[in-house]
Amino acid sequence: MTYTADSSTAGSADRPEHIDVVIVGAGLSGVGAAYRLQTECPERSYAIIEARRSLGGTWDLFRYPGVRSDSDMFTLGYAFKPWRDSKVLADGGSILRYIKETAAEFGIDRRIRYGTKVLGADWSTEAARWTVTLEHTDEAGHRTRSTVTCDFLYSCAGYYDYEKGHTPDFEGVDSFDGTVVHPQFWPEDLDHAGKRVVVIGSGATAVTLVPAMAQSAAHVTMLQRSPTWISSLPSRDKLADSVRAVLPERAAHRLVRSKNILFGIGVYQFCRRSPKAARRLLTGLNKRLLKDDRLVDEHLTPSYDPWDQRLCAVPDADLFKALRRGDAEIVTDHIDRFVPEGVRLRSGRVLEADIVVTATGLQLLAFGGIAPRVDGEPVALNRQFVWRGAMMTGVPNFAVCIGYTNASWTLRADLTSRLVCKVLNHMRRHDYAAVEPRPTSALKERPLLDLAAGYVQRSIDAFPRQGDRSPWKVRQNYVLDAASTLRTNLHRTLAPTPASRVRAARAARALSLVDQ
Repeated sequence: MTYTADSSTAGSADRPEHIDVVIVGAGLSGVGAAYRLQTECPERSYAIIEARRSLGGTWDLFRYPGVRSDSDMFTLGYAFKPWRDSKVLADGGSILRYIKETAAEFGIDRRIRYGTKVLGADWSTEAARWTVTLEHTDEAGHRTRSTVTCDFLYSCAGYYDYEKGHTPDFEGVDSFDGTVVHPQFWPEDLDHAGKRVVVIGSGATAVTLVPAMAQSAAHVTMLQRSPTWISSLPSRDKLADSVRAVLPERAAHRLVRSKNILFGIGVYQFCRRSPKAARRLLTGLNKRLLKDDRLVDEHLTPSYDPWDQRLCAVPDADLFKALRRGDAEIVTDHIDRFVPEGVRLRSGRVLEADIVVTATGLQLLAFGGIAPRVDGEPVALNRQFVWRGAMMTGVPNFAVCIGYTNASWTLRADLTSRLVCKVLNHMRRHDYAAVEPRPTSALKERPLLDLAAGYVQRSIDAFPRQGDRSPWKVRQNYVLDAASTLRTNLHRTLAPTPASRVRAARAARALSLVDQ
């Protein structure tokens, strides 16, 4: 591959462009981070680096039938931008429009550099700044490289690999006469009307795809190795509609958002503290909806407890309605191999199919693929600890945005962005060039994402760790985090590098060059 210099962003050969804060990723998190940065740190310059040619992240990438949120939009949406739609679990197109509208309303879209990928990020202790290597791809596919420097690097690219999903190696897949597709890369011209479809998987993507495709497909089968906890939610929040009808928009948004936060935490705590009661409640509700006890017992009652893995939500019981109509079915079995007519199971049954959808999960990728280096040495991420779910030991002036696993991603994302702003203001107030979180005593390490889901277990060893106590423990409780995150004592945990020391080192270096 041949690269050329990009004069629009590279700056001069000796002095690359400098930006105070570089945000990586123009999805839901990146746009939210930009809003917080320009309102709480207005003196800081920033740019958003986006590898794709459009904003929206996940909600622009995923185009499979029925794609929607699996969290309510009053909490998945921004605290500063009321969600105006009536849908609780919104479709992907509506969410994408919401993100674009937010970016345009606050001028954030003008700060996004599209088609630009971070290839490397190198921290210099001497200069107290990052050098970020970028690759730019134009519409014709021509690639150029440049570098920028920044004081602070903030990764809002999530922890999924946007370039590849997870698909197991299925024996005989090349012999299949039909079409195999992964939801992450849905072909625009794929027509499933009147076709027999097998969806492999039982997670949030699968339970979304099955009822959506069943509307026009000849038949849809959800093939799972083991059941997943699934619960129905109303597609509209009647209480929210009533509140919005009588209160001003922002006041109604805050009230409904608070109600949904507390409800979500209550459900999670109930499931974790009383798993047997939670199992009875979920299976009882599903039996009432499906009116088929055998189906629930065999295919919708997992061996694990609720919230050992993420609970899947279906709006207005759409999956259950498709099952009751006979448009869809659930099969619990293991795949033996693909055959020309479909998928043969270990039981010997062959699921005939024209289309097989491998909803087999996503591939995790730490910090959107950014592999930070400090003074030329790569950072061993899996030996580091995360502080307040945001910054990391061993890497100064670096933050990551990681959402909740048991609640809306945006709740933690927004807290993290506000914490980053607090840190930046703390640095300016005390004339610090850099800060790095350091524990005051030994920590017992735990996985960063404490979920038993396969997609987590496959890759979690490549991620930094969380500790066994606050502020090194990544809690799954927004109320506790909201009460403590922005009140944290930064002097206690963040080890600073005074800017005066950096300026003195620069002056000494410049003087030595003159003497030479």
